[in-house]
Amino acid sequence: MQAVMQQRIDNRPYYGDSWLIVLTLLLLFFGLIMMTSASVEIGESLYSDPFYHFKKQVIFIVMGLIGGMILLNIPVDWWERGSNAVFVLALVMLVMVLLPGIGHTAGGGTRWLNLGFMTLQVSEPAKICIVMFMAGLLSRHHEFICGSLKGFMMPFLCMAFPVALLLLEPDFGAVVVIMFAVMAMLFLAGARFWHFLLAACAVLGAGAALIMSADYRMRRVMSYLQALKDPFHEDIVFDSGYQLAQALIGFGRGEWLGMGLGNSIQKMYFLPDGHTDFIIAIIAEELGVIGVLVLLGLFAAFITRALVIARSNERNGRFFAAYAAYGLAFIFIGQVVINVSVNIGLLPNKGLTLPFISSGGSSLLTCIAMVALLLRMDIENHQEGGRKAYAA
Repeated sequence: MQAVMQQRIDNRPYYGDSWLIVLTLLLLFFGLIMMTSASVEIGESLYSDPFYHFKKQVIFIVMGLIGGMILLNIPVDWWERGSNAVFVLALVMLVMVLLPGIGHTAGGGTRWLNLGFMTLQVSEPAKICIVMFMAGLLSRHHEFICGSLKGFMMPFLCMAFPVALLLLEPDFGAVVVIMFAVMAMLFLAGARFWHFLLAACAVLGAGAALIMSADYRMRRVMSYLQALKDPFHEDIVFDSGYQLAQALIGFGRGEWLGMGLGNSIQKMYFLPDGHTDFIIAIIAEELGVIGVLVLLGLFAAFITRALVIARSNERNGRFFAAYAAYGLAFIFIGQVVINVSVNIGLLPNKGLTLPFISSGGSSLLTCIAMVALLLRMDIENHQEGGRKAYAA
């Protein structure tokens, strides 16, 4: 009787890590509520509709869920076999956005393709493509990459072109997140420590050189350093320093328990990008530090589940899926850490959204797509584990 019951349990459909699904839905719900609260003023002012951004976000969530269901049915083997092709796709998108008459320019950057119904920030899907390419590279050439300095340099040589294209947009924040994920994938794949340390120093040095090579990046750093000394100095008003000062005012007003949902003052044009890059400052003002800690707890649990999926695939010898899952997890880690650090003044403004929370279709669609890929990797790993147990 017990064997029959166990057989029935084993034959039940498995839809992926249930905790990852629940945490994703919680983050989407939390984000929808807080993004709506943060955007009502700007929606009313610009579009005569306080729920303008809410309606757009709901549409993007529905689109993301539909797209996620499609991705959920694509075998991981397809991504492995097509990892070079998706890398080429990423390069094509990054080139297209720079072509006159095709790329859409806003806020001093040319980062979007106008699709008619939305503007797609190409660096978002490019993150997935690059992670899949790197996972394929590591799974096929693991010994060469992790066993020699020459091999270790191969992923960085491959990254030179997409990084150059991203810097031409310019999108320095995307470069930081992608390189962070690639470095993490190499480290977890077993790259020699001194190779990894050498590469880390080279990447940090290149980053510093890039900052110093562009006037707008240097101005952003200088305004960041000036912000706490004189947040309303004429040279930094409405620059990143001004945003940081207003974000910290939001944290200060919220204290531990917040001013209450919908009661933010900073969202009334005091804090630019309050519903996008600086939404966590609005959350802190309305829900307090406790609300921010709850949100960070949800992110920590979500990322933990992603890493568990990666580790489980690695243990079962599914190395492509494992490296890809590690890369996707570290994309989330990079964006959350950088966004929160910018909001509290630990880093200069990078122009990165908070996954699932900030307003923006490209980011939201990409985040849901990454969750779908993680679930597919978990489903296949679960099925393979079941087959091995049955064979045993």
